[in-house]
Amino acid sequence: TLTPSAGTIQFDRRPLSAWKRRDLARRIALVPQDTHAPFDFTVLDIVLMGRYPYLGAFALEGPADVAIARQALASTGTSAFEDRPFATLSGGEKQRVVIASALAQSPELLLLDEPTASLDLGHQLDVQLLLTGLNRDRGVTMVLSTHDLNLAAAVCRHLILLRDGRFIAQGLTEDVLTRDTVRALYGVEADVHRHPIAGHLTVTPLARVP
Repeated sequence: TLTPSAGTIQFDRRPLSAWKRRDLARRIALVPQDTHAPFDFTVLDIVLMGRYPYLGAFALEGPADVAIARQALASTGTSAFEDRPFATLSGGEKQRVVIASALAQSPELLLLDEPTASLDLGHQLDVQLLLTGLNRDRGVTMVLSTHDLNLAAAVCRHLILLRDGRFIAQGLTEDVLTRDTVRALYGVEADVHRHPIAGHLTVTPLARVP
């Protein structure tokens, strides 16, 4: 949605400016940090919005679109909420439904902005396991922005660390997430080690850098 101040952003080797918005929406889906429904939509209504790029002018969703939406609900464990008003869901439930709506677009690339922000520990784990499973089982490529280094360590194979709009490090998670890079990123001394049960790196802040 923003024009780069320099260079170009490409998707599938074509600049974004060369894509029709509808075609791009069939390939890329976004899960924003917060979603507020302006009307009293049901959960199924919200997920069906993901089918918009595939509909013609003034067209309504057909049986095939409903089937895709229900499959997306099943993939995110939210089928039981289909007829519930979206506004009545908890924060974690809403986030899973919004991910279902994005999946209904049948995207190749899923962009997520702080997908676990403001969620309690249980819902954070639900989203973490959901994203890992969708990548593994459906082959969806995901790019997420987050301040949660433990989430990044749990779900990401590659990291780009940014501070003030500049690269600090980029590469494989195992190589990038270190005590030195955490210090450079947040000004915090941290213990970074592989958790023996979880099987991924974990970051524990210890002290502010003087």
